[in-house]
Amino acid sequence: MPAPNQVREDGAMTDQELLAARMSLRVSRRIGSIAESATLAVDAKAKALKAAGRPVIGFGAGEPDFPTPDYVVEAAVAACCEQRWHRYTPASGIPELREAIAAKTMRDSGYAVSASQVLVTNGGKQALYNTFAALLDPGDEALLPAPYWTTYPESIRLAGGVPVEIATDETTGFRVSIAQLDAALTARTKLLVFVSPSNPTGAVYSPAEVEAIGRWAVEHGIWVITDEIYEHLVYGDATFASMPTMVPEIADRCVVVNGVAKTYAMTGWRVGWMIGPSDVVKAATNLQSHSTSNVANISQVAALAAISGDLTAVAQMRTAFDRRRHLITGILDGIDGVTCPLPEGAFYVYPSVKGILGRIIRGRVADSSAELASIILDEVEVAVVPGEAFGTPGYLRLSYALGDADLIEGATRIANLLSEG
Repeated sequence: MPAPNQVREDGAMTDQELLAARMSLRVSRRIGSIAESATLAVDAKAKALKAAGRPVIGFGAGEPDFPTPDYVVEAAVAACCEQRWHRYTPASGIPELREAIAAKTMRDSGYAVSASQVLVTNGGKQALYNTFAALLDPGDEALLPAPYWTTYPESIRLAGGVPVEIATDETTGFRVSIAQLDAALTARTKLLVFVSPSNPTGAVYSPAEVEAIGRWAVEHGIWVITDEIYEHLVYGDATFASMPTMVPEIADRCVVVNGVAKTYAMTGWRVGWMIGPSDVVKAATNLQSHSTSNVANISQVAALAAISGDLTAVAQMRTAFDRRRHLITGILDGIDGVTCPLPEGAFYVYPSVKGILGRIIRGRVADSSAELASIILDEVEVAVVPGEAFGTPGYLRLSYALGDADLIEGATRIANLLSEG
């Protein structure tokens, strides 16, 4: 072994060089490699401009414009006055909520689970990270159809996994095929991330497609992480189908992620959950016990009220979203160079702007969807998220979870800008 600071003949770094390299890294490589959430960044910029008095319209964040239902808020207010909710509760979630989540899962998707299979988390993001951390070892591959929500690849990497992107586009309804899954499968494939309805595209897989993909996963011994956060937001002839209900054999290798944020307009309450095999949920609970411990009790009580109540408020929101998807699609699809499929679920449109790229718009060249998004914000003060954030350049994502007046005004501003000669 060479003496300290001695130059090694094999060209490796000396102890002094290694020490200097470590000292120069103020942030770990693992955390330093994480990209900021593009959707939150766009939303923050739009809100900052509005606060400065600019008439910015933001299509960035996937956040319903409706208030949280009154009965949910009232339950939270009452909980604030109960001393039992002023103390620590189990890291896995209050027992009443875990039982209610199990009951709600059976009610809404026909999937029978026990409370012991439920972990209540700080929003869907923590449920996803806990799941990836519990399942992935360094180098394990996770199949990730693109476009994908921006958090999926980052959470996979944080857990040591390798996201393997599988490209889809509007010609297939942004749905991945069995042939594509076969082509991406390797000896290191551990899991598949499956999302329906989809963020960012609004795509919804048919029950037959869900079943086929589930049976493919069973055949190959692949875990499936299925994100069902938009389960109640489907329109027209589209039908939501839960994979472990369609393919019961997959239950032992399936984790369902869900939450109250989108369905009940509760994005700020931060309550999500994961449902899976008891050993995986136990491992994820151990992780959470050392990271955040229990979710805020008042939020848990509010979530309990939400999922235990009826779905009247949800139906009213869905009706409004259904109307808005037609409004925004009609405006955007009428722009020369833009193709905007009508989404079947969630509350996003994902138009292709490839026909716009390369044009000069008010003296600037829109050479990418990221540059186009920047031009739209600068020139007409409308915030959208470029497709680069979702793994598919050449598209824009716009959330239509905002009031009709702002939706029409914002989409019209974009149409007028992109239609200029």
